[in-house]
Amino acid sequence: MIPLIGIEEEYLIVDPRTRHVSPRATDVLAATTGMTDVVHEITRFQVEARTPPSTDLSELGSQLRAVRKEVADAARACGLAIVASGIPVLGDVSSPPLTDVPRYLQSRVAYRALQDEITICALHVHVDVPDREHAVYVGNHVRCWLPTLIALAANSPFFAGRDTGYASWRVISWGRWPVAGAPPYFASYADYELAVRALDDTGALIDPKTVYWDTRPSPSLPTVEIRAADVPLDVSDSLTLIGLVRALVVTSLEAVRRGDHGLPVSSEVLRAAYWRAARDGLAGEGVDVRDGTRLPANVLAWRLLEHVRPALAEAGDLAFVQEGLDRLLRKGSGAMRQRRVHARGHDLNDVVDDLIEATVA
Repeated sequence: MIPLIGIEEEYLIVDPRTRHVSPRATDVLAATTGMTDVVHEITRFQVEARTPPSTDLSELGSQLRAVRKEVADAARACGLAIVASGIPVLGDVSSPPLTDVPRYLQSRVAYRALQDEITICALHVHVDVPDREHAVYVGNHVRCWLPTLIALAANSPFFAGRDTGYASWRVISWGRWPVAGAPPYFASYADYELAVRALDDTGALIDPKTVYWDTRPSPSLPTVEIRAADVPLDVSDSLTLIGLVRALVVTSLEAVRRGDHGLPVSSEVLRAAYWRAARDGLAGEGVDVRDGTRLPANVLAWRLLEHVRPALAEAGDLAFVQEGLDRLLRKGSGAMRQRRVHARGHDLNDVVDDLIEATVA
């Protein structure tokens, strides 16, 4: 049985004249038609779009293109634009204006200056699993491949007017939070619950939704959520990543049925692999955390495809994802595109203009 997938993509609201992020998410949401599911995010610089669950990548692609167009049209009606970038390229984003929701305001009290770089946009993929126990075991398997997904999706090299030197600054910034980024290994769902209760006792959590690890059992649905990727600039790249993620989950579920609960890779090695993937993206080497070897990022990407090839074939997605991965590796990630645009005129305004155009191309 092919599991259902649900998608969340987050977009930044920008002023096309100044190219800075604009805190007018409420205006943009008010201008949407309501035909798609678009909601507030933690800051007023962002909105989040959600797709209905589907098993079909082509249908998900149509939904993502439709929602990007609707949000872009709504923004245009307000004299604004949207961009798919992991972090703001331009604008004063320190102490960003939070959406007026009690849990977000409570997080300001708990997390303080960590909130200064909370204006981040990701791609979240929810995949159906039998139960939360399976979700934990799937997370153990998937965590080995998260650095490769980070490199493929990297789309946040510039932050608030400067080049960070990273392909995905979102991953680095987000990883500072007490319960975010690279997930731990868990022996069981009971082990996971014990850890969450202990973290809650420390004050590190506002509620169950603030378990922000890059794989987690959904607190409300029978799904595992994979949330390691920057929001891609290109919908086609989103679909390639979504196909790989679902195939990873299906491959992991098959291993779990055989009694394999995942390789207990060192959290320290995984954290280092995250750093390497976020710094170099597809332009350098990454780390295969299963054996600690350093390899070109494109080699790791093809290893991932081979790892999930049977699951892709079973879902009828093999040709689509293989072509998408080949295209992504040839043209490069969103971070590489942003840097190419910047290199032409050394002007970040040009980068934002290109992001505006490409987000709904």
